[in-house]
Amino acid sequence: MMNEMEIKKQICEIGKKIYNRGMVASNDGNISVKLNDHTFLCTPTGVSKGFMTPEYICKVDENGNVIQANKGFKPSSEIKMHMRVYQKRPDVGSVVHAHPIYATSFAIAGIPLTQPIMPEAVIALGCVPIAEYGTPSTMEISDRLEKYLPYFDAVLLENHGALTWSTDLLAAYHKMESVEFYAELLYHSKVLGGPKEFDKENVKKLYEIRRKFGMPGKHPANLCLNKDGENCHNCGGSCAEYKNFPGYEYDFVGGGCDNSSAGQSGSVDEATIAAIVQKVIAEMK
Repeated sequence: MMNEMEIKKQICEIGKKIYNRGMVASNDGNISVKLNDHTFLCTPTGVSKGFMTPEYICKVDENGNVIQANKGFKPSSEIKMHMRVYQKRPDVGSVVHAHPIYATSFAIAGIPLTQPIMPEAVIALGCVPIAEYGTPSTMEISDRLEKYLPYFDAVLLENHGALTWSTDLLAAYHKMESVEFYAELLYHSKVLGGPKEFDKENVKKLYEIRRKFGMPGKHPANLCLNKDGENCHNCGGSCAEYKNFPGYEYDFVGGGCDNSSAGQSGSVDEATIAAIVQKVIAEMK
């Protein structure tokens, strides 16, 4: 387990990655990591995420109040949405917010990332809905984000950017990479005449593979079907309504449905995911 200084260094490293990949400009974006239920590390406001050093990093409590910050640094007002994620998703250990070009373009256009076009995206990421617009620095963003938290591990923020979360910082950052890659591929495939999507049966196969491997996080593979009996990737992003469907009792502690394996702890590395994908592709041929 990393100590606090090591985590601060990792936050700075991830900040450089999102800056160098063009996922943020100027002082945009923010990162947070959970130390325990009452203590969190986060990036400060008003600084470029590409040029941080450990002394920049702030420490806050579960309400976003400053516990420790060096002179000249204070948490971003957007720490509120991070805290809402931690509050509603006790399985989450880190949150990343960025403005990647393609994903943010979809957020601005009002198009959720729900089309099943790649095995990796279907298995590891799931659907990426759009949380309705909220005014920056207010509780509006957190309030409009909340209904998506039990069902997804990534969202687009309408006219704003993207937010991802996972068990640890590296996993949360990888989800942000995956969201942007998914959005870029979807954009280019639309330019070329439209993507060829997996049919419902192949999506079900991908979901079943994910369930068998017990991957952490929330995902439509572990949750209920929507009101039309379709899977998440064919429902146009209406998954936030799952808890209203008859026959499924929502578990507010675990964040999943009582008939699923959602909320399992543990992690699956990239090699395992790659092996899963190769197996699924072979079965589809």
